[in-house]
Amino acid sequence: MDHGHPLRLGTFITPSAAHPERVVALAQISEDAGFDLVTFQDHPYQSAFLDTWTLLTYVAAETERVHLSPNVLNLPLRPAPVTARAAASLDLLSGGRLELGIGAGGFWDAIAAMGGRRLSIAESIDALREGIGVIRDLWDVDARGPVRGGEHYPVAGAKRGPEPAHRIPIHVGAYKPRMLRLTGEVGDGWLPSLPYLQPGDVAAGNARIDAAATAVGRDPSEIQRLLNIRGDEPLDELVRLALEDGVSTFIVMGDDERVLRGFAEGTGAALRETVAAARAAAGTRAPGRSAVALAARREGIAYDELPESLRDRAIEPGDVGYARVRSGAMRGGSPGLVLQPRTVEEVVDAVAVARAHPHVPLGVRSGGHGISGRSTNDGGLVIDVGALDAIEVVDEAERIVRIGPGARWVEVAAALAPHGWAISSGDYGGVGVGGLATAGGVGFLGREHGLTIDNVVGAEVVLADGSVVRASATERPELLWAIRGAGANVGIVTSFDIRAAEVGQVGFAQLAFQVDDVARWLEAFGATMEATPRDTTLFAILGRGRPGEPAIAQVMGVVDSADPDTILERLNAFAALAPLVSQQVTLATYDQVMAAFEGEHRGVGEPTFRSALVRSLGGEVARRSAALVGSGSAPWFQIRSMGGAIGDLAPDETAFAHRDAGFSITAIGRSGTFDALWRDLEEVSEGLYLSFEQRTDPALLERAFPPPTLARLRAIKTEVDPTGLFRDNFFVGVPAASASDATASGSTRAA
Repeated sequence: MDHGHPLRLGTFITPSAAHPERVVALAQISEDAGFDLVTFQDHPYQSAFLDTWTLLTYVAAETERVHLSPNVLNLPLRPAPVTARAAASLDLLSGGRLELGIGAGGFWDAIAAMGGRRLSIAESIDALREGIGVIRDLWDVDARGPVRGGEHYPVAGAKRGPEPAHRIPIHVGAYKPRMLRLTGEVGDGWLPSLPYLQPGDVAAGNARIDAAATAVGRDPSEIQRLLNIRGDEPLDELVRLALEDGVSTFIVMGDDERVLRGFAEGTGAALRETVAAARAAAGTRAPGRSAVALAARREGIAYDELPESLRDRAIEPGDVGYARVRSGAMRGGSPGLVLQPRTVEEVVDAVAVARAHPHVPLGVRSGGHGISGRSTNDGGLVIDVGALDAIEVVDEAERIVRIGPGARWVEVAAALAPHGWAISSGDYGGVGVGGLATAGGVGFLGREHGLTIDNVVGAEVVLADGSVVRASATERPELLWAIRGAGANVGIVTSFDIRAAEVGQVGFAQLAFQVDDVARWLEAFGATMEATPRDTTLFAILGRGRPGEPAIAQVMGVVDSADPDTILERLNAFAALAPLVSQQVTLATYDQVMAAFEGEHRGVGEPTFRSALVRSLGGEVARRSAALVGSGSAPWFQIRSMGGAIGDLAPDETAFAHRDAGFSITAIGRSGTFDALWRDLEEVSEGLYLSFEQRTDPALLERAFPPPTLARLRAIKTEVDPTGLFRDNFFVGVPAASASDATASGSTRAA
């Protein structure tokens, strides 16, 4: 039976150590000739052959398109935990081009723990089954609990990862009934060699595989059928194998370039054409997702109605890669569908999908940092614009840079460094441009060059109705005003035009202080910061000391000067505040500063983030902050210095209106004590920065946006998003619409 898998052609090349350059050349010839897969046998005990893993890695670097696979891997001599990491690594390095052909081999006593005796056939098959399970478990970085090993692979304490670039299929080399049954139960493909089979063996093997798959609740059509062939078989026989026996990958064994090219151009091309015509006439469709993947789908999402442009850009809960996009840096999420558009047109299509699902939460993700948690959700849609990551200088004289929302600030800094430029961003290079450049951007250059949004001079935006518009000082200026501080409410920005500043080497300071009196230190730090020239922006993180020990304040930031004397002059004022317990000050470029802090975004749970903006750190702000730090209920308590250039703009120049704020305070905690002490601190604060605020209470809107700003935002919201499509990130719609939309969305928290 033809299961509809894409018809592929491959080659099976001898990994001869006598002519290694010829082996690599044949792989390249295979790619040039139009083959889809290149495979090599694995016999690590034979000195006449190159090591298969080494060869696969080298060939991956010398090719661009073809998939690669061992044919088949000798698992007894390639222990499963090592194979798992080797395969995942090669898949990542090759851009998702690895497939894993695997077999039971004949050397299990190399790993047997039973007094060195050779394993029986049954034990060998059990070991193979266990090995396949270990490999998949190590790839499943989203799983919880220990890696499941067993008698043959005790892997207690093993760490999962790395995650492959795609779901690596495991094809089992099998001939006998028990191996065929294992293939049906756990394999992704069956990979025998036709010269070793008798007439009728393919059909009989299929029957055993299908029965085994059905018995464990699998759809037999999920299992690909691959076949090694000589290449001289009649076309009619190959067509029969494809249409009657379901073989979808034919792998030609041979090392003769003429034979390989001849097959690709002759029999192979005719086979593709004949099978395609037969499938079109019969209405044969490619198999859908596996039963496991279908079971992971969430209710309320029309998975099978996605536009063609996004079908290969959609990640579901059952897909490999889901773990990389489900969560933010510190917050876990479980969206029902993540769309990853690559172009503005595909963003338009993604927004159309969102319009068709008004009843589920909607998140927009750029770099995936998302401390507030609103770039992900539970059971809803996420539009991930990470692929829109271009960085282009569009006006050298004015230092205008066009940047995609998916670019990360470490990449932006690296691209601008050769020009001697920088854009004021945050303090973490792994943050995406999209979130920061639509909310604020309180960073290490802030006191000298303002917030990130202060330097945004234009943007391209996809609105809720799917229209694509430009916003600038002369085109839809009110929309640009809203983007600069509340952009998540008005659409999805697909590119920003941002003015860079001339920034050379800077002093990058990392200091740690012993703090015996937190309130006094905070007051002194705040006063010193306010008195320091704008070229210096420092942040502080405080935590309660261990029992019987004082608190520690970690201070880091930038002095925008390449002059060591100036740097020391600025920092000496801070060094006098308390005893230093460690210090490091280096001359660096801004891209080096951004590269110091980045990482993967795979948060879990629901940590409680709080934000407050204050004019100064004196008086009650210092005392109430000290009480919170001293309680031990806030493992993270950060002060970000503002003021300077940030305060040069009038409150009505951007949707971020808190231009009189001297400091941003952020804290993480989870307890009644934390909540009570934060409320005390909040009483003496004057606003909040929405990117650092996890709460979704509509009453917080007026803390983020003063009444005149909120009224102006609501007018723009009514114009560009009257139905409230973008409702899950500090929704600024009128209160009545807010309540009805929240009910319709079924969301218990913002995305």
